[in-house]
Amino acid sequence: MMGEHARAAANQLNRECFCVTLDQEALASALHNEVGDGDFYAMLTRTRPHLFSQAPVFLPNADRDAMQAIVNAVEAAARLPAYQKTVLAWAPPIARLDHGPAGAFMGYDFHLTPEGAKLIEINTNAGGAFLNAFLARAQVACCAEVERALALSSLAAFDDAVIAMFNEEWRRQGRADPLRRIAIVDRQPQEQYLYPEFLLAKRLFERNGIEVVIADPSQLRFECDLLCHSGRPIDLIYNRLVDFALEAPEHAAIRTAYEGGAVVVTPNPRNHALLADKRNLVLLCDRGQLADWGLSHQHLAALKGVPATLRINSANADELWAERKGYFFKPAAGHGGKAVYRGDKLTKGVWTNILAGDYIAQTIAPPSERTIKLDGERVQRKVDVRLYTYDGAIVISAARLYQGQTTNFRTPGGGFAPVFFV
Repeated sequence: MMGEHARAAANQLNRECFCVTLDQEALASALHNEVGDGDFYAMLTRTRPHLFSQAPVFLPNADRDAMQAIVNAVEAAARLPAYQKTVLAWAPPIARLDHGPAGAFMGYDFHLTPEGAKLIEINTNAGGAFLNAFLARAQVACCAEVERALALSSLAAFDDAVIAMFNEEWRRQGRADPLRRIAIVDRQPQEQYLYPEFLLAKRLFERNGIEVVIADPSQLRFECDLLCHSGRPIDLIYNRLVDFALEAPEHAAIRTAYEGGAVVVTPNPRNHALLADKRNLVLLCDRGQLADWGLSHQHLAALKGVPATLRINSANADELWAERKGYFFKPAAGHGGKAVYRGDKLTKGVWTNILAGDYIAQTIAPPSERTIKLDGERVQRKVDVRLYTYDGAIVISAARLYQGQTTNFRTPGGGFAPVFFV
């Protein structure tokens, strides 16, 4: 009964709580203090007006437990020798290298359906964790439920968890000396939508005695068995690239250093291949095969939260086209919702492109909704919940409010939102 009461309370709050819990002044002040730029928050709101939502999302603790159980099951499956053999067979050769790191900031994305939590996809280098930590700290208690949620929050531990995570990645690759220098690497980082969080990450590392550079891959050189930036060696790369196998020519220095174990890269090609390749979802919903490979009954039960997923091929193409309204179609190596199509929006031309590529068909799991007030009017926004994890443990959770087929930061009233568990 307590679980039913919590779910009813969360649903009512998501329908009827229109309190603006975001303390804009507190967030602006915190970001100013962190970055040292009084205009930082003004720049964020001017250039990224839909980055932060004003409304939190309420979920019962049972949903958090269900999502955690799914994460545990996925990571347990990824440790099975037969599972690894299967996924590495279709992964690029570089993914077979195992230097030890588990992958910093894995992102598990969920829709909360009437049938329970459904895992939509898994991402390496999931963006937004640092921004969400500041967003969650800038909330005010608009009601008793928010006050209780804030009191129970473990956000104070976020900074320590991040530093521990990167130090653990360093140690997992056999390093015994202290981690001294990190490069946060992305293509043209200053042009990335989430570049502001690179600055927040940099400041957090620097406060903990770790030097940081934010770099484009073209600024790195592999010299004398060292990966260097401006002539100085890099110990670890916090990898935000979406070239998951480091195949692009401009990533050759990183690839060479990584292959030789000269630099720690997290997340790395193996992390992506074992956890985030969308073809893996086909295996994760095949509980019979997983049982044969030795996955426990407990984990098999949790994987009921993975929507039925098929890899598209010539044998099932006609059937999938006929039943397309019940599916999302996603590229195996996709990211950020790019080239993702909802079946009822497909044209024959797009379908031809899908058949020529490497796509999966995932049964639609409709997202839950949050009612917000926009210009005095009640409007509905879809809700996607992301767990940022390390080695299966939740580092921070957040929601994204949006309109349209997939999550985006173009929706009025949408954007990142804190999650309050009640």
